[in-house]
Amino acid sequence: MERRLTAILSADVVGYSRLMGEDESGTLERLKACRRNLVDPAIAEFHGRIIKLMGDGALVEFASVVDAVQCAAIIQRKMACYDQNTSEEKRIQFRIGVNLGDIIVEGEDIYGDGVNIAARLEGIAQPGGICISGTAFDHAVHKADVGFSSLGEQRLKNLADPVRVYRVLLDPSQAGKVVAAPTRPPRRRLILATLAALLIATAAIVFVWQWPFAPQRPSIAVLPFTNLSGDPGQDYFTDGITDNLITDLARLSDLDVISQNSVFAYKGKPHVLADIKRDLGARFVVEGSVQRTGDQIRVNAQLIDVASGDHLWANRFDRGADVFAVQDEMSRQIAEALGLELTRSETERLARPPTANLEAYDYYLRAEQAARTGRRSRLLEALALFDKAEALDPGFAEAFAADARATAYVWRSAYDDVLQSALARKRAYDKASRALALDPDLSSPYAVLAVIQVVDRRYEPAIASAQQAVSLGPTDAEAYMALAYVQLISGNHAEAVAAVETALRYDPNLSAIDRYTAGLVFYLQRDYTKALDNFERARDGSPGNGEFVTPLALAYVRAGRLDDARAAVAEGVRLQTGRDCLAGWRLGNAHFRKQDLSFILDALREAGLPEWPFGFKGDERDRLNGDEIATTVMGKLLRGKTEPSQSPALMQIGLDGKAATRSATQMMTETVSVNGDLLCEQSENAFGRADCGPVYRRANSPDETGYTYVNSTKVFYFSPVK
Repeated sequence: MERRLTAILSADVVGYSRLMGEDESGTLERLKACRRNLVDPAIAEFHGRIIKLMGDGALVEFASVVDAVQCAAIIQRKMACYDQNTSEEKRIQFRIGVNLGDIIVEGEDIYGDGVNIAARLEGIAQPGGICISGTAFDHAVHKADVGFSSLGEQRLKNLADPVRVYRVLLDPSQAGKVVAAPTRPPRRRLILATLAALLIATAAIVFVWQWPFAPQRPSIAVLPFTNLSGDPGQDYFTDGITDNLITDLARLSDLDVISQNSVFAYKGKPHVLADIKRDLGARFVVEGSVQRTGDQIRVNAQLIDVASGDHLWANRFDRGADVFAVQDEMSRQIAEALGLELTRSETERLARPPTANLEAYDYYLRAEQAARTGRRSRLLEALALFDKAEALDPGFAEAFAADARATAYVWRSAYDDVLQSALARKRAYDKASRALALDPDLSSPYAVLAVIQVVDRRYEPAIASAQQAVSLGPTDAEAYMALAYVQLISGNHAEAVAAVETALRYDPNLSAIDRYTAGLVFYLQRDYTKALDNFERARDGSPGNGEFVTPLALAYVRAGRLDDARAAVAEGVRLQTGRDCLAGWRLGNAHFRKQDLSFILDALREAGLPEWPFGFKGDERDRLNGDEIATTVMGKLLRGKTEPSQSPALMQIGLDGKAATRSATQMMTETVSVNGDLLCEQSENAFGRADCGPVYRRANSPDETGYTYVNSTKVFYFSPVK
């Protein structure tokens, strides 16, 4: 089963049953002619895919919301003057609804709320008119040659939640306008305006009088519970109790919860309430301990008011192996102590165990602990543990979601030695889709899909996925950072800054990779002070990782600190054993807008980052042109050695470009081609992108190799084997 975000157009014929009753054959002929001459060409023009044709309507999928709205507008404008020779009562008219939403794909058909909402919107559209959802409006406004009239939130048939609805204004004179539809008869406006002004004034007086005492949403930090089992091997289980309590409390609508990443910075360290209040902004703290002996679990927990130091609640839970009962009861009692009134759905969700299989749950907790380290060896271990949890319980939605998140981290970090890029992308996409099929209310799978989509340059679906992640996880810092990344790549820098600042409210101690993203956001927004602060925090959060050292040079260059910039580049290159280079940045960030990528590369070039790995520099007088490269390498076995270890390497290239590469550390298949005067390798690594570079003759070679091929990851000295 596949899930994806897409634009859906639903159309039907107004009064179809009446038309068929009055003139069945004539109606069918006119409808077929209308589709053939008008509807089908419009759908083709705007790259739509017809999912199904019903007797009186159609369901069409578009990759772009703007295309869907433009197509609907073209159809309705042309229909207004179509078939003028037919009497008014026999003339065909369409109603159209457009939605951007999540769908389930099975074969050639699509299902889900995304489709249902489009159909309901079509049902409330006027004859000859178009209604679109708020999600579609957000992406089409000012991009389609139409106007919009807001109809506010509407209750649609068989949908639990209201939907923002906009009517499309087809008159060309209204293109680009956004107006609010009147909701009251004009004669009542003066009375209502006067009453509203009085109410606002009264409310303002009350607010000013009560302001020091006005209630605010409580914020809470769940500090890592202490493992009292006497066995460090049980840390994963204790961390799991902390994690799941954070997750349960974060699902409560009236509570702000500090993220897991920030609170785990306190693990194993003494903490002072005043420091927690200052650093995390939390009003309340939960702390506790876990003791696990055999099948027995004892959990002690307490809720503390940070300002006063008062203990508002404390309890001890002794259970057998039913860890889920402990978590449910603890979450509900904390909510009650905070004075929160849980909705029925919140109560039901707290009581719902993530899995009935305790062995699967154990593997899941171990996998989460391994993934949290971010280390390559532990990430490989984590993926194997997730596989075991999912095999034991194929309905374990949280395991699939966590698997998708960890795999996406591997993919985004280009850890091809853990899992090749193409395989990691597919795994992350499949696991996220599976998690949403099992539990559509999960936030993190949408965040994963958003990052994948934006790297694939599917900007509109990426923004919609990220916004859905934020909607489902309103206190989830990872969701906001996914939104920040998507807006950054899409070129919406101000929106990216807003998302970062919101994420920092819920996670003041962002992970290194998120701090790096934040640094790029502020850098492209030209706020170099904040950019440098975030780049420094990324470096400090991942010591010894050269990937987070070189970016410091960006902010240093723009701040005029060229010596510091060159020192940062030198240190980054050293930590990455010479592999860091402009070609690598260019390839790894090819999904950025050209002007943004140029602004990054120009600074790194000024800071002294070399073009090629290991500081390689070729002499242009020795460089081969495209024809010479093809003659030298295509259909040949290339034997030689690679930097930096000078280890032996072979590359077998067929005349058709199919190739295999083998070295002391790597063996892979790929496709080789000549593009202009560059030799290109394309494999399942590097996001599946072609990695291209020049080939040089080796004048005065100290060994038997006659040529050098260089790209973003290698320097290969070789000679064709005769």
